Amino acid sequence: MNIRNYYSLTTLPNELGNLTSLTTLNMSRYTSLTSLSNELHNLKSLITLYIDDCLRLLSLPNEFGNLTSLTILDTSVWSNLTSLPNELGNFTSLTTLNISECSSLTSLLNELNKLTSLTTLNIMNLTSLPNELKNLTSLTFVPNELGNLTSLTTFDVKNYKSLTSLTNELGNLTSLTTMNIRNCYNLTTLPNELGNLTYFTTLNILRSSSLTLLPNKLGNLKSLTTLNIDDCPSLLSLPNELDNLTSLTILDISVCSNLILLPNELGNLTSLTTLNINECSSLTSLPNKLGKLTSLTTLNMWRCVSLISLPNELGNLTSLTSLHIWRCSSLTSLPNKLGNFTSLTILDISNLTSLTTLDIREYSSLISLPNELGVCSSLTLLLNKLIRLTSLSTLNMWGCSSLTSLPNKLGNHIFLTILDMISECSSLTSLLNELSNCISLTIFKLKRCSSLTSLQNELDNLTTLTTLNIRECSSPISLL
Repeated sequence: MNIRNYYSLTTLPNELGNLTSLTTLNMSRYTSLTSLSNELHNLKSLITLYIDDCLRLLSLPNEFGNLTSLTILDTSVWSNLTSLPNELGNFTSLTTLNISECSSLTSLLNELNKLTSLTTLNIMNLTSLPNELKNLTSLTFVPNELGNLTSLTTFDVKNYKSLTSLTNELGNLTSLTTMNIRNCYNLTTLPNELGNLTYFTTLNILRSSSLTLLPNKLGNLKSLTTLNIDDCPSLLSLPNELDNLTSLTILDISVCSNLILLPNELGNLTSLTTLNINECSSLTSLPNKLGKLTSLTTLNMWRCVSLISLPNELGNLTSLTSLHIWRCSSLTSLPNKLGNFTSLTILDISNLTSLTTLDIREYSSLISLPNELGVCSSLTLLLNKLIRLTSLSTLNMWGCSSLTSLPNKLGNHIFLTILDMISECSSLTSLLNELSNCISLTIFKLKRCSSLTSLQNELDNLTTLTTLNIRECSSPISLL
């Protein structure tokens, strides 16, 4: 039964208790409701009950303990709810309990440990600590008895601004597969006991600005496939023991501004397919052993402004299909061995303002270069190894203000159809006669190439050309 969004209703009829075969009841957003009928305890067949966003309700009646068939209970967004009834412990079939955003709730019951079927518990945005914890020196936000919920599979800890640590008893949640920790700004550590969670597959730690260390025992999470560490600016290092995460496929390390180095042991993550290292502003180099990540297909490095070099060993990543290096403003060159990326299909090397030389060789699967091959404003040499890009169909360049010429062998790209955005290349004085060999070229655009004066021979054989766009070149360009 769905009777939600009755904003003006203040009471429920007692006759509702006569619907003894009812299995689902949705009473969301009864914003004027002040009490629940005691007769609801007769709904013995009820499996799902949504009474969320009922802002004026103060409590659940004790008689609710009779709803022993209940598997889903959502009482979220009750701003006046101060406590839960002891009888909640009778819900032994309950699998999902949502008591998030109950801003006045100050007590969580020890009876929660009786909910042995519980798989999902959402307690987001509890603004004060439960009374049971007032005398504990290690402040936690849930009773230690939660460690008895051995069927729990998902645990979300969000927007709990008073939280400084998690209870060690979380290590007893042996069925847990996913934990999300978000916006816990005063959380400084995670318990070593998390290493007991052998079924753990996903750990997300987001916007925990006081977190300084991760426990060594995280290396015991042999089933972990996804580790996301995002916006933890106080994090100083990663434990070497992470090399034991042999099932890990996705590692995301972002906005960790005090992280100076990554452990060499990350090179032992042989199942890793995606590595994101973004906005780690203190990181100056990457470990050589990253070249051992032979399963890696995607490598993203964004806004690592202190990164000055990349190890040549990255050239061993023969499975890599996508490489993004963006706004790493201190990076002056790319490793020579990057030419070994024979499977690479996407190359984005944008806004590398200190890059002086770009050597692209043997990328036989690459079909396009990025629109922003700049702003690589210091780029002076684009090496002739472009000849190896035999599948290249689109070449985009923009803002390479120091580049004086294009590679001699550019004309060998018979599949090149678009030569676009040679824009603001103010030092480029000539294109190539070989450009006329690009017999598939259909679109050719020039913009703001102020030193370019002639295209006399380059256009002769471009019989498939449909679009020629020359704009804002301050010197007249001869086409004849």
